Amino acid sequence: MTNHNQRVGAWGEESAVRYIAKRGCEIVARNVRTPYGEIDIIAKQGDVLIFVEVKTLTSSKNFYPEHNITTRKREHMLNAAQHYAAKHEIDHWQIDVIAIEGKPGTNPVITHFENAL
Repeated sequence: MTNHNQRVGAWGEESAVRYIAKRGCEIVARNVRTPYGEIDIIAKQGDVLIFVEVKTLTSSKNFYPEHNITTRKREHMLNAAQHYAAKHEIDHWQIDVIAIEGKPGTNPVITHFENAL
């Protein structure tokens, strides 16, 4: 991953964290590694644990960040969430996708797909 992509990705994740926190969620963890891949953000709202996948693009006309969620990525997201939930004995959970459009130094355009999988 290039330095530019890392900077944009970090900005997108930070934008998503601020967005989630403003909605009343507690941030539990970030960048959690599992045998099935990384979970970008784990948050909690009430008694529900929320696994958040963040997708960021700097610009698009006919392609949006959420289009990067392929069938394979969905499988990894689901397996990672199931693994974490089983390991930590979590019964109530969901997977959300937060799509971020923009670039560092601008206000992000955020689209939140709740309970996406």
